[in-house]
Amino acid sequence: MPALPDSFCPVDGARVPGGSLAWACPVCRGPLDLDFSPTPAHLKSLAGRVNSLWRYAECLPLPAPAISLGEGRTPVVELADGISAKLDFLMPTLSFKDRGAVVLAALAQRLGPERVIADSSGNAGTALAAYCARAQLPCTVYVPAGTSPKKLEQIGAHGARLEVVDGGRESAARAARTAADEPGTFYASHVHNPYFLQGTKTYVHELWEDLGGRLPDALVVPVGNGTLLLGAALAVRELYAAGLIAKAPALYAVQSAAVAPLAEAWRAGADDLVGESAPAPTFAEGIAIPRPPRARQILRAVRDFGGGFLTVTEEQIAAAQRDLAGRGLYVESTGVACWAAVRDGALGERTAVVPLCGAGAKAGLANATEG
Repeated sequence: MPALPDSFCPVDGARVPGGSLAWACPVCRGPLDLDFSPTPAHLKSLAGRVNSLWRYAECLPLPAPAISLGEGRTPVVELADGISAKLDFLMPTLSFKDRGAVVLAALAQRLGPERVIADSSGNAGTALAAYCARAQLPCTVYVPAGTSPKKLEQIGAHGARLEVVDGGRESAARAARTAADEPGTFYASHVHNPYFLQGTKTYVHELWEDLGGRLPDALVVPVGNGTLLLGAALAVRELYAAGLIAKAPALYAVQSAAVAPLAEAWRAGADDLVGESAPAPTFAEGIAIPRPPRARQILRAVRDFGGGFLTVTEEQIAAAQRDLAGRGLYVESTGVACWAAVRDGALGERTAVVPLCGAGAKAGLANATEG
């Protein structure tokens, strides 16, 4: 089996050897990136490969694991002239987080820790619980109080131990990080561990293949911790460097107006977060992250790819969820944020793809009386 690539800190350059259980930079305790620069396969060579995200083997840092549940290869459907949706809620655990979770679980299975822990507001925890169950790895998920009961039920059904933490998303993350420093622990952080981004980047590789070797003018993604956006940026860079696309699409990030620390920093022209963003109720609970650890990387990626930030109100989210349901697509409220942002023409005549990230069965329908 090939050696695992090293990780490194994008802030200070500190390195972590491949195969280590270290989950953060040893100097600044920030998230890590992977020292991995693959070359994608040409379009014609993909024919006949396994019908999952593992068909992009050249671009993944691990070989296809036995724990795969067939994740990936979700369909693309047209919503309006020039705007299509990728139905990433049609995954084994009903959210796009399966893309990164299967890679993290495969890594954990290879490293053989005593325990796996994670923190999540729902979807990432569900995905990790499912793939850890598949890999027969003990898993504990730290969740904030107030997490959707349906998501808690799904996490528990996969056999994971639930640790409900008083407070919000940040409180759950702090509790998990404290536990992560115990010997023999693999912290399956979808924020800090760069292997998660290696999984989410397959979203763009699939788009490129399904669109016949091209990408739309714009990729519009919901951003809380930024794992889908940063994965998308990785894939676009890989495809462009290999000469497989002539022009990179613009990257647009969508946040709830109620919790929009990155959009505020963008409007201020800042390279990092500005001030403190207080938690607030929002239908888009999955992206309500007051202080995303990869904020600098997210802002830089949007800037590098000529995009911008869009924010949506609670009324827009609820209306977009009802609109999609009327089109036959029942999606959770966080997952409709991008459609809420662009359905009224915010991108002009540019072509775009939005992800529908999580199934509506996870959290029900938003309405104006809920927060």
